[in-house]
Amino acid sequence: MENSFLISVAVFAVPTGSLSGKFGFKKSFIIGNIIFLIGSIISPFAFSPFSLVIFRAFQGIGAAIIYNTVMNLVAVGVSPDERGKAIGILMSGVYIGIALAPVLGGILTYNFGWRAIFYFSIPFILLILYFACFKLEGEWKIDNGSFDTKGGFVWAIAIFLFVYGFSKINMVEGAIMSILGLILLGIFAYLEIKVTNPLYNVRVFKNKLFTSVTLVYLLCNIATYFVTFLLSYHLQYIRGWDVQTTGFLLIIGPLIQTLISAPAGRLSDQKNPLIIALFGISIISISMFLLCFLSSTSPIYLIFTALIIQGIGLGIFTSPNTNMMMSSLDSKDTSTASISVTIIRVVGQTLSLAMLTIIFTMFMGNVEIIPKYYGLLALSSRWICIIGTILCVFCVLIFIIRYRDSKHV
Repeated sequence: MENSFLISVAVFAVPTGSLSGKFGFKKSFIIGNIIFLIGSIISPFAFSPFSLVIFRAFQGIGAAIIYNTVMNLVAVGVSPDERGKAIGILMSGVYIGIALAPVLGGILTYNFGWRAIFYFSIPFILLILYFACFKLEGEWKIDNGSFDTKGGFVWAIAIFLFVYGFSKINMVEGAIMSILGLILLGIFAYLEIKVTNPLYNVRVFKNKLFTSVTLVYLLCNIATYFVTFLLSYHLQYIRGWDVQTTGFLLIIGPLIQTLISAPAGRLSDQKNPLIIALFGISIISISMFLLCFLSSTSPIYLIFTALIIQGIGLGIFTSPNTNMMMSSLDSKDTSTASISVTIIRVVGQTLSLAMLTIIFTMFMGNVEIIPKYYGLLALSSRWICIIGTILCVFCVLIFIIRYRDSKHV
């Protein structure tokens, strides 16, 4: 179900990101929320697992529009010298949602069933629509010419094959789909270079700063997104905690991110955001290193400490890094930068979960998680945390090289 949502976001992020600039960011934001609202209304009425997948995919279309337009509204509606502050506030809102989601989701599911999650979201979406329609004044557009229909079609097929294939990467057909997706993504890039009005301006990757911070953003998502799922398995299976109690512990990191993200964003307007983001990703590396010692007998304070440190690191890292992604390009490429933020997050999250699946399959196979295999679960957890640590260290090196090069320009 989660994969259908993420895949839908990935497929529609690029086309809707381009169209929203032509149609108007405010109007597009409203349309995205309406689609998401409809998805929230119909999802509880799913009559089969397949129908729920379809309804969640429909929600993903709305989410793709929302993700793009929110960042675009910040980019075009806020002056460059206050953009980091605005992005920090936006990220704080995101982290509040991330912090509350596992707790509220656990409480609602535990007491009322999974359908309650969708019902609970409806009033908040209606409130967003009220503010968007009646409190958000003005409209912003970026019209880069005709819509690249061919590019949109190739992108949709390519990213679907790549993302869905990676979600099934432990199977032969998944690997084949991923390879085909990569080939088509290469074809998409070639087509976008040739057209006058590209759907996604791939030439932006000639900008070394944009390329560096985008790569780091991707690797950071791959290295950290699996942590919530990993610790959820650990706490519920090995520790025997229920979903509600687990949710209360996992709220720690996002809550800290919420507190730190806005100040970090403001600081990135005043100081070199590259240095701030470098400091953040270094702290994240420490948290991932601590989780490498996770085992069936690990004290709970190890997990608690790692979550606190990771929350601090992500809070310091995300806003400045996003600020660099949005500010390193010309205004005409604002939509491309916003699309990049959305796509990199979704692809990174998908690859992170795929990596989790691969490691679990390698060490555990397809066995049911029962006490007999808790040792293998702990071993799998350690190895994926080791990989996550290596990726974070690689991010640190990228930023150090980028900073060193900038000093010689």
